[in-house]
Amino acid sequence: MSAEIATNRKAGRDFHILEKYEAGIELKGTEVKSIRAGKVNISDAFARVEGNQVFLYGCDIQPWETAAEWFQHAAKRPRRLLLHKKEILKLASATAIKGCTLPLLRMYWKNRRVKVEIGVGKGKTHSDQRQDLKKAVEMREAQREMARFNRR
Repeated sequence: MSAEIATNRKAGRDFHILEKYEAGIELKGTEVKSIRAGKVNISDAFARVEGNQVFLYGCDIQPWETAAEWFQHAAKRPRRLLLHKKEILKLASATAIKGCTLPLLRMYWKNRRVKVEIGVGKGKTHSDQRQDLKKAVEMREAQREMARFNRR
């Protein structure tokens, strides 16, 4: 059973997602409490392979209000992702291809742990985005027509 914390809807609009990976994330105690309170923004978050590790950048977890000043965390600090070595090597080879990046797709709870889903994404052009919008409009109109036809 997994409960959704946050979803990055911009990632689906800006990238063709080729593969998805589930990863653990290394957090401090105040970060977990802030996540429980819903103080997280992942709209600009992405992962980067550095050496034999994967780090998450741009994930904004706001400081927990009631924590002491010396116990607080930085809101946009890089956070290490926990993956198997084979997965890290696959991600490193995937990002070596021009135009591929690792956007954060969603953050969720799984067995009392915070997990993130990262995807191997290839950037969409403006014409791809326009085609996606056109396809969505056509689907919406078809659904309306079907609903109107079934009401009779």
